[in-house]
Amino acid sequence: MSGESSTSPPEAPAAGPGRRGLIVFAWLWVGLPLAYGLYELVRKAAQLFIG
Repeated sequence: MSGESSTSPPEAPAAGPGRRGLIVFAWLWVGLPLAYGLYELVRKAAQLFIG
């Protein structure tokens, strides 16, 4: 007996069609404002350093 166990980590359940839509909506809810904020940050930083 080596004391090692060969258990694998539990797998996440597959998202159904309703959950998949919710996941996409949540990513868009966070991702779009984040992308816009990063765009504005780069644009304002360019104005600051370039003139």
